[in-house]
Amino acid sequence: MSVKLEGMPSNLATADSFTGKKVIDREGIEYGKVKHIHINQDTLAVSGVTIHQGFHKDYFLSKDYIDKFSEQTLLLSRPPIRTEIPVIDIDRHKIGKVKQLHRNPDTNELETIEVSDGLRHSKTLSKSEIWGVGEKVILRMTKEEFKKIK
Repeated sequence: MSVKLEGMPSNLATADSFTGKKVIDREGIEYGKVKHIHINQDTLAVSGVTIHQGFHKDYFLSKDYIDKFSEQTLLLSRPPIRTEIPVIDIDRHKIGKVKQLHRNPDTNELETIEVSDGLRHSKTLSKSEIWGVGEKVILRMTKEEFKKIK
């Protein structure tokens, strides 16, 4: 439990007061709950959060995704791409699921996603091939174009 201290500015809060809050985007899609807040040791600024989505499903979101902390939620400025969410083509035909995310090791910026289109088949796509993200990832191509990718 966090307590406001005498002399503490009203717009400051303790990091532990945010753990357990729901994480939602601008469309009301819920992504889990805040598990940890990560602080840059040099600047003491928030650098990101760990989101707990369910049984062994934790993932990191950098501060670029964070819009605002409210009394009850963490509001995201844009929806994150996560593993295991459905992938559809531009015509809304199901293609598969996001199997893996590949990030730049220096910047943590998403570079490619691996899309599983069956039990043993997967294809790697650059982030430029993604048209939109929400409850599903929408690609900039049709299912036929996806099948032609090697």
